[in-house]
This record gives sequence, structure tokens and C-alpha cells, in this order.
Amino acid sequence: MHIGLVGLGKMGFNMRARLRAANIEVTGFDSNAEVTDVASLKDLVSALKAPRLIWVMVPSGAVTDSVITELSEHMEAGDLLIDGGNSRFTEDQKHGAMLAQKHIEFMDVGVSGGVWGLKNGYGLMAGGSAKNVATAMPVLDVLRPEGERADSFVHVGDIGAGHYAKMVHNGIEYGLMQAYAEGYELLAKKDIIEDLPGTFRAWQKGTVVRSWLLDLMVKALDEDPGLESIDDYVEDSGEGRWTVEEAIANDVPAPAITAALFARFSSREDNSPAMKMVSALRHQFGGHATKPSGS
Repeated sequence: MHIGLVGLGKMGFNMRARLRAANIEVTGFDSNAEVTDVASLKDLVSALKAPRLIWVMVPSGAVTDSVITELSEHMEAGDLLIDGGNSRFTEDQKHGAMLAQKHIEFMDVGVSGGVWGLKNGYGLMAGGSAKNVATAMPVLDVLRPEGERADSFVHVGDIGAGHYAKMVHNGIEYGLMQAYAEGYELLAKKDIIEDLPGTFRAWQKGTVVRSWLLDLMVKALDEDPGLESIDDYVEDSGEGRWTVEEAIANDVPAPAITAALFARFSSREDNSPAMKMVSALRHQFGGHATKPSGS
């Protein structure tokens, strides 16, 4: 099998490596000349035999829109284009309709796993037709973790459903990180707590709050016990805002997720140990940049 992959940033680069390790031939394109396999999107399409499968892994918004539009000018009827970035589900529906006019197939896949996906695999949430999911399944099976498919992959529904599920996943992630971070600050403020990192370490097995995020929290404290190198400024990449907007649109109360989003806004004004931990966690699981302390 030979596929195309557009976008060789942290996740795209690792996805290419994971696929190649499983003997799937991958031709990648990126604007970074040091990592790209071809010089242009047109060259990428030309390198693949029809019917083509091209996976797009670029930042959501204008960049995704531009890449999909340009690819549509070179792809042919029967080809399959997959948006694996963090696009908003409404954009998927727009792209699917545009590509359908040219008889180009489309899927959206929400991808979770961050910088750890190369080793551990990625959680995948697909939106699109059953036929297209079946076409992409050899790639999806390599990208997901080993074990039962249902434990790491779901065909959520039609176009847009995969990214909608990933949006809600990321909204939940906001709330979980905020709860851990607030607990960290509360422990750090109390003088009777003599072993703060050890407290979190002791929660890793046997407690009801154990999780991969907790494991990453311990790792972050091992690397920087006081989080002194990290500023408390925390960015938001969009999915949290979209989740809150959908909660409002559907009359669903989402106080934890909403409060976590607003806490990120407040992090840009105050000095907060809790928000330092949120920033550290985002770096641990996703490789998201942190601001140096004092910047």
C-alpha cells in the first residue's frame, strides 16, 4: 500500500515513521525542505497511483482549507482524502461537499496521542462512509495501538462526526487537566505537605484518579520539581472553545469544561502555579510549546 501524507510536523512526522515501520509506503509533503519527500502537492499526487489515499495533517483553519483546495485540483475521481488534523466539524462538511462535486471521497479522523503516538499508537475517531473507512482501515490499524480495535478506534458516524468526537475529547481533557492542576496548587500551598511529587506518584496505582495524565504530571515534576522553568501562560488551540459553543447550542450544561477554558484565559493575566502545571501537561502529552518563566 502506498499513501500520501501532507504535514510533517511533530505528529505527522511520527505517523510517517510508524506507517513505514509497518511496511506501508508513505510519500510525505511538507513546506520544510529538510523533512519533505517531494517538492509540491502536485508532485505528491503524481507520485501516487490511482485510486489515491492522501492524509492531511496540518493546522486547522486557513492552512487546512488551502491544502485541501489545492489537492482537489490535482486529485482524481475515486481518490480518498482524509483530514486528520483538528478541523472544526462544520469545515469537514464544507470540504466534503466541495470534494464530492469532483467525485473525490472524503473522511475526517480525530487523532489523539500527541508526541507519544509513534511508540504507543493513536486513538482514532473517524467520520465518513463505511466504504471509505474500510478503504482506510489498513492505515488506521497501523496507526492505532495494538489490541482490540474497539479499544482505540471508532467509526463515529458520517462526515464531521470524527472531529466532533475529538472536539469533545479535547474539552474533557481541558477539565481533567484543570482538576489535576488545581490539586497541585492546593498541595503546593500547604506547609505540612513535605513530599509533593511523591504524593502524586503514590496516586499512580490503586487510586480512582490514576490516569495517563497523572503519569505525565509525575514526569513533569521529575523533570522540573518546582516548574520554575515554565511560565503560567496557557494557550488554547480552539477545541475547548468549540466544545463550549456546542454545549450552549445544544442546551447541555458543561460547567467544568467551561471553567477550564476560562482558567486558561485568566492564566494570561495572573501568576498561577495551577496554570504552570496545565502548561507542563500540554507539553508532556502533545509537545505544545511552553513560555519560559518570566517571559
